[in-house]
Amino acid sequence: MLDFLVRPKTLEQGLDLVITTAGKLEELQATIETVIHGKSDVVELALVSLLAGGHLLIEDVPGVGKTTLAQTLARSFDCTFQRIQFTSDMLPSDIVGLEVFNQRTSTFEFKSGPIFANVVLADEINRSTPKTQSALLEAMAEGHVTVEQETYQLPRPFIVLATQNPIEHHGTYPLPESQLDRFMMRLRMGYPDSEDEKTILREQTLNSAVDRVVPVMHSDGVLALQHEVREVTVEESLIDYLIRIVRATREADILDLGVSPRGSLALYHAAQALAFLEGRDFVIPDDIKRLVVPIFAHRIVVNSRYSTGLRRSDESQAALQEILKTVNVPL
Repeated sequence: MLDFLVRPKTLEQGLDLVITTAGKLEELQATIETVIHGKSDVVELALVSLLAGGHLLIEDVPGVGKTTLAQTLARSFDCTFQRIQFTSDMLPSDIVGLEVFNQRTSTFEFKSGPIFANVVLADEINRSTPKTQSALLEAMAEGHVTVEQETYQLPRPFIVLATQNPIEHHGTYPLPESQLDRFMMRLRMGYPDSEDEKTILREQTLNSAVDRVVPVMHSDGVLALQHEVREVTVEESLIDYLIRIVRATREADILDLGVSPRGSLALYHAAQALAFLEGRDFVIPDDIKRLVVPIFAHRIVVNSRYSTGLRRSDESQAALQEILKTVNVPL
């Protein structure tokens, strides 16, 4: 495990690091599952988002482990980490930083905010005002922040793990579609089953389970893996399949808003990451099919005429499942 915490000094060492870390992805997932019980699918998809270089949105009711999942993911990597607890009175400068006047030198100096970290946990992002949300989401899209006409680059890798309560809950400000589109994937935790909940209760000690997580990989290892993921092969027929699904969302009467080209790119790279995580250097149709709902559900808007009375997120998932049935899978 110590090998993952050593920064590579040469290209050869970097390549060795890729080979070693690729072989340890299973260990990474197992480490996270020592804290998050009974949610293997959720953990796997969260890792897909990280390997694909995307930002992750975790949405569900309070108390099901959203923040714990995000914290465990962050602590599994030996890199800089910041947590931002969003509240209704936060200002954009509380996130990106601000310029402060130095009386000794008579100059303004930039004091960076918590956004300057490899892994940023944005907890309950939809409890802050749209103006503050925009400051974070702009940084996610651009990879830098601009303060007083000066641009400051964010560290790499840069990953935002955001949590939010369902928009039907009190005290939330729903993210607009344009900002939701910045997140590669939205996951939902769901309640644990009886046995897993019993395990959670038994493992309670004075020390948090998250605090016992040992980093498995260095930030350089994450960058190397993200580079390798982009080399995974996607056959032409599968690209056509992906495009047909995207176009079906744009042409479906049941939807007011279909998937954007940014969504197409997200599915393409996530499919590469899923194949890589499962030890393949090529994508198969099931990779794309499995990722459609977590990657597209937060990007579409169901037409109100077809509303079923379900929660908005449930309606989106149901609509995507119906659309998937209309698109032929390549043989």
